Amino acid sequence: MFDDDYFMKQALQEAKEANEQGEIPIGAIVVSKNRIIVRAHNLTETLNDVTAHAEMQAITAAANVLGGKYLNECTLYVTVEPCVMCAGAIAWAQVGKLVFGALDEKHGYLKYAPQALHPKTVVVQGVLAAECSNLMKAFFVKKR
Repeated sequence: MFDDDYFMKQALQEAKEANEQGEIPIGAIVVSKNRIIVRAHNLTETLNDVTAHAEMQAITAAANVLGGKYLNECTLYVTVEPCVMCAGAIAWAQVGKLVFGALDEKHGYLKYAPQALHPKTVVVQGVLAAECSNLMKAFFVKKR
């Protein structure tokens, strides 16, 4: 049986892939029945689309894999706290569990809309937070 640390490490691999492509290094995976069904990362630069966040890519792909729009039996792992837009999509998809690494104190949903998620969504925060945060910090230091 895999645990949250294992799956967050997989999301971190996606974040590193985003970083290599010049994207903000945020990665996401969707797990169903203890199996990764989707891997995604930010594509905002690649697609020239401000909505192409890792979570949005993951939710869309997971709905396609499962053949339905609700992800209530899935867990979404994301390296950084979702923004309000992504939290809304997570709510609409009725994601069963959200696990994220680093807090996003500037743009995270907890600051602006802490009630945005579906009421039944279980939230676990802070999984491998230091690793997730360090990747983001290194990216922005390099950008400046």
